[in-house]
Amino acid sequence: MASVDPLPRDLPTSGTPRSGEAAPPLVWKRARVDGRPVVYGVAGEGHPALFLHGWGLGQHTYKAVLGRLAHLGTRVFAPAQPGFGGTPDLPGREFSLGGYANWAGRFLEAVKVDEPALVVGHSFGGGVAIRLAHDRPDLVRALVLVNSIGGSAWNAGSVVKTLAERPIWDWGLHLRGDILPLPQARKVLPVILEDALPNLVRNPRALWKVGQLARRADLTAELEELKRRGLPVVVLWGNRDTLIPRESFEAICRAVGTEGEVVEGTHSWLLADPETFGEVITNVVDVAKVARAMEQAGGSEPERRSRFRPLGHRGT
Repeated sequence: MASVDPLPRDLPTSGTPRSGEAAPPLVWKRARVDGRPVVYGVAGEGHPALFLHGWGLGQHTYKAVLGRLAHLGTRVFAPAQPGFGGTPDLPGREFSLGGYANWAGRFLEAVKVDEPALVVGHSFGGGVAIRLAHDRPDLVRALVLVNSIGGSAWNAGSVVKTLAERPIWDWGLHLRGDILPLPQARKVLPVILEDALPNLVRNPRALWKVGQLARRADLTAELEELKRRGLPVVVLWGNRDTLIPRESFEAICRAVGTEGEVVEGTHSWLLADPETFGEVITNVVDVAKVARAMEQAGGSEPERRSRFRPLGHRGT
């Protein structure tokens, strides 16, 4: 069962799209999915968009990114996924990427999204987004994967191995290095800690379990199926990301049949530069809007897919 409840205190915040432009207000609300509460942010008007956050984070971390999405003419929904932001864990029997994807589908029903959405996933959220698009094609009109899990490839010296074989200590070393030495650390670290510290205190077990789920994820078969269906997919990756290595990004691109888009930055580049994030996904947002209009006018599926123009590489 799913239902929606506004919070007693709707709290507007801002994610400024660019200097001199006001962002649509971001409001916090509460829904119930399977009878259990979830807090989510919602902003903007227009084509529905679902934003799925990364490992250890939550909906608050991405306020500026959500502002950019709303500014592009979407009504963006950003829930705290199970195990994070106070949302209860998935039941044990449902704990899998497929379980998270099923939950995301039920969330869309809870907030009364009654048409296919643009789905954007960062890191772990990208893996959930892939499974959602694969398992529930009726809910996804286009997909944006930002430094996503799912490629399962890692260069261990001269040998390419699976990410599941990467030692835990190596992940931890690069997680620290992905944030702290950067010039933008002063900007990125506070927004990450806004969700990460409460999540660590509230539910450390969920961080460990979801981290293990993420490192074992191999979604090659699902991505190849999305390619067969012709779903518009944009794959974004920061050229200094040491958590999701280039080999994993390239494996995702091969499976889904796209060159992908390489931007300047690390695993958390969209938090440091939400304006660039908005710029690079403008095309896919436009495609989703065109597809929506053609559906309403009775256009065919091949016609709708033909309007999608893949992005090219920017970085190195």
